[in-house]
Amino acid sequence: MAKGLLCYIGGNKMIIVFKPRATENDVNRIIAKVERMGLKTHLSKGEMSTIVGLVGDTTRVDPKQFEVDECVERIMKVSEPYKLANRAFHPEDSIIDVSGVQVGGNNLTLIAGPCSVESKEQVIEIARSIKKSGAHMLRGGAYKPRTSPYSFQGMGTQGLDILVAAKEETGLPIVSELMGEKYIDEFNDKVDLVQIGARNMQNFDLLKEVGRRIKKPVLLKRGLSNTYEEWIMSAEYIMANGNPNVILCERGIRTFETYTRNTLDLQAIPVIKRLTHLPIIIDPSHAGGKWWLVDPMAKAAVVAGADGLMIEVHNDPECALCDGPQSLKPEKYDDLIQDIKQIIKITDKTL
Repeated sequence: MAKGLLCYIGGNKMIIVFKPRATENDVNRIIAKVERMGLKTHLSKGEMSTIVGLVGDTTRVDPKQFEVDECVERIMKVSEPYKLANRAFHPEDSIIDVSGVQVGGNNLTLIAGPCSVESKEQVIEIARSIKKSGAHMLRGGAYKPRTSPYSFQGMGTQGLDILVAAKEETGLPIVSELMGEKYIDEFNDKVDLVQIGARNMQNFDLLKEVGRRIKKPVLLKRGLSNTYEEWIMSAEYIMANGNPNVILCERGIRTFETYTRNTLDLQAIPVIKRLTHLPIIIDPSHAGGKWWLVDPMAKAAVVAGADGLMIEVHNDPECALCDGPQSLKPEKYDDLIQDIKQIIKITDKTL
């Protein structure tokens, strides 16, 4: 039996904490009792705890009916509106498998690559260099959400095919942004980690379809001006519709400051880890918008406990079709990763 066992009741948002000596039969008995009230159950087992989630109308449930049971230690209320993403519901860190790369837990995952796919030669050259430096995944935009309709919008399907070719060449799993429902089948076939960008963070119809139809893990970026709760609730949309494999990404938020592109919210790392069990990675490239800010912000993120870094790398940023000023050259990226290999020694993370 696990050290502790939690039973989450939806609706009224309550947690039943079982005593350490509670047996499997005790747990099943409590589950059966709740199910007789017309509620559904959701079982989640971890190394340190087992959780049974109960979903439905619990207004008819009297907590005292459970408190008197000898296997129940106490009942606690959960105030947050999210359930599946809640740390109370899932006390242990989630570790998400992205085509063999583990994200979360004690792992520090490195994702790198160009903002936009521009040519096969460009992407493969960058993929080879970042892999040599220690990157675990290759990022690249094939479909690009741009503020201006006159800006480069990406290469589309051709761009995804180039990323697939780079994966075949290097073995690096692919990260790319999904712009709309009509591309879901293509992304299921070609992409290993499906990114939902900041502008689509609250595109609820898209989030529901992603939960229902995307078979790969999802990287959910924080919106431009969204709160932690709004961000987590967007993750909840994906999880509630069938895909539990969500990774959060802080990429900077809008403040009154105009010198930088955005303001990197490093407090998001401990806050998200306190509120949820989902991994959180940091994108210092979009946060500052300047290449020389990437190095210090990436290092700070690692010390703060980030589960990964997503950094833009371009072999010729001066001529990049998108976000060249915030991209590191391959040699600068390599220098950064060598420094991080030293910094990581004071954390609980491993590369």
